[in-house]
Amino acid sequence: MAKSRFEYVREFERENHLLQETYIVIRIDGKGFHKFSQIYEFDKPNDITAIEVLNSAALEIFKQIPDVVFAYGQSDEYSFLLKKNCKLYERREMKLITLFSSLITSAYMYHWNLTHPTNPISIEKKLPVFDARAVIYPNFDVVKDYFRWRQADCHINNLYNTTFWALVLKGEGMTTKDAETYLNGTFSKDKNEILFSKFGINYNNEPEIYKKGTIIIRELNETIMKKDIQHQQPGEEGEVSNRQLQRLEKIVKKAEIKTYHQDLITDEEFWSSRPWLSM
Repeated sequence: MAKSRFEYVREFERENHLLQETYIVIRIDGKGFHKFSQIYEFDKPNDITAIEVLNSAALEIFKQIPDVVFAYGQSDEYSFLLKKNCKLYERREMKLITLFSSLITSAYMYHWNLTHPTNPISIEKKLPVFDARAVIYPNFDVVKDYFRWRQADCHINNLYNTTFWALVLKGEGMTTKDAETYLNGTFSKDKNEILFSKFGINYNNEPEIYKKGTIIIRELNETIMKKDIQHQQPGEEGEVSNRQLQRLEKIVKKAEIKTYHQDLITDEEFWSSRPWLSM
């Protein structure tokens, strides 16, 4: 591009490069999704088709961005873990968050209209909007605790919503205000008791996708690949060579993208059996 006397305006631009050798998590959140769910008539307390649309949109991000190795989603949010040595956009924060928010929004609209031909998204009704933030974490133990936190949040919110909507939809004429007042100050054990005693619902038998959310991971299923990864562990000085990292990247590219609905909080084996996530 030819230079001009107006080019000085570029000096006003500022970039925030995320710290090297840290783990980047990009979290996207739906903006105004309470209203969106009303307009598009989501089932309560959970709309499985809407959940599957967001999961499909998240899978598109895996396909478009190879640096994403793990993700967790619940409600109208998704968190994406980038590999530690990610160089995408030179780790420029604004580039990363705009990339993720635009990709998830366009993919959500595509998959919604694909699966809801009689109730398509339109600008006249309401468009889905997602914002994004980037957070860096110093070590993988903190990363694990981050995803445990999001899953704990999923459980707390789903138990409340399951009880709330049972009171409204199956109760004796309770309004949403009545149900909110009724549940004020209750604990998990109280909500479980309400569900079972009033509606015969055993919360433990609710679908795992609702209670635990959705995990998407680049999975290395073959034993030989897992052993190869384990041989890439840091040496005595705690460093991984560039050659080892290049070999690791080739292995990860062969990984199959898989989806799960299982425990991240107490199941330490889930993490320990996947050492490539921390490299």
